[in-house]
Amino acid sequence: QLQLVESGGSSVEPGGSLRLSCVAARLPLEHFPIGWFRQAPGKEREGVSCIDSSGDKTNYVDSVKGRFTASRDNAKNTVYLEMNNLKPEDAAVYYCAENFYSDCRRIRPEYEDDGWGQGTQVTVSS
Repeated sequence: QLQLVESGGSSVEPGGSLRLSCVAARLPLEHFPIGWFRQAPGKEREGVSCIDSSGDKTNYVDSVKGRFTASRDNAKNTVYLEMNNLKPEDAAVYYCAENFYSDCRRIRPEYEDDGWGQGTQVTVSS
């Protein structure tokens, strides 16, 4: 099972940008599709984006299309999520995890209850 560490979260004003990182501690990421998920207080965890193992295919939830971009550098065992024009509704704890669908046809974690890391906090406020 992948051991992933998220970082890069911070507090920004509306319209600001952040770049989140997801690093594999042991296993190489080159064979794994990776999804980004977020959870705001009192709400269910939501799939945000997915990038396939090669980086050729991506998928995004409608609310972030045109603003968020997933990318990866397999040589560094790292997946990124660049977030632009952040809105208050984007505020949440962001997690990365292996995606169930290798082609990212749907943003869904491989393991619903296991393998979640610490996450990284994103706050958007004036």
